[in-house]
Amino acid sequence: MLAASLHQAIVDEIPQRLDFYEHWLKSEHLRDGTIGLAPLTAVLGFLRTEGAAYAGVTGRAGRLSAEWTVASMPAMERRLIASLPRALRTRAAIRVAARLVRSVYSESRAASRVSRGAVTIEVTRSVFCGAREPQSAPLCGFYAAAAAATLTALGVPAHGAASRCRAVGDSGCTMAIQLTGASANQPPAVAA
Repeated sequence: MLAASLHQAIVDEIPQRLDFYEHWLKSEHLRDGTIGLAPLTAVLGFLRTEGAAYAGVTGRAGRLSAEWTVASMPAMERRLIASLPRALRTRAAIRVAARLVRSVYSESRAASRVSRGAVTIEVTRSVFCGAREPQSAPLCGFYAAAAAATLTALGVPAHGAASRCRAVGDSGCTMAIQLTGASANQPPAVAA
C-alpha cells in the first residue's frame, strides 16, 4: 500500500518528477505488490531532497492510505464502528490506524494513549525516519496524516502532526492527534 500511495501522491503533488520516481516505483511491481524495502527507501531518500514537497507527498500518501484502508474494511465493520459511542469509536478507529502502520512496514508498531480531545500515537521502527543525517524537520508526517484521516473517515474528526521524530534526534516518533468537531452523540457519516 505504501508504494501505491506514494506513487499517487507524487502524481498529485509533484507530477513533473513522476518519471524520475517511476524508476523505483515501477507500475508492474505496483500492480503485483512486489516493490521491496530498498526501492521504497530510495524513493523516501530522494523525496527528502525535494524540500517542502516531501511533507506534501508523504501527507497526501498518508491520507490516501487511510482512505484505502477504510474503504477495504468490510461494510459490517464500518457500520459497527459507526454505531459506537464516540469514545469507543475513537478507540476502534485508532486500532484501524495501528493496523495501517503495520501494513506499511511489517516491523513497525503503533502504541496509543487517548486523553480528553487528544490521541498520542507512538510509532516504533518507522520506515520514514531512517535518514543517515539528522534532519531539520520530522519525517513521519505520513503517520500523523494517516491516523487523522482514519479517525475522520470513521466518524471522529481529527487533525494531527508529528510531535517527535527519530530523524531529528528524538528517541522515537510520536504523533499528536487532536480530536475536533462532532459531538459524542452525533453519529458519523460512514459509507456502507
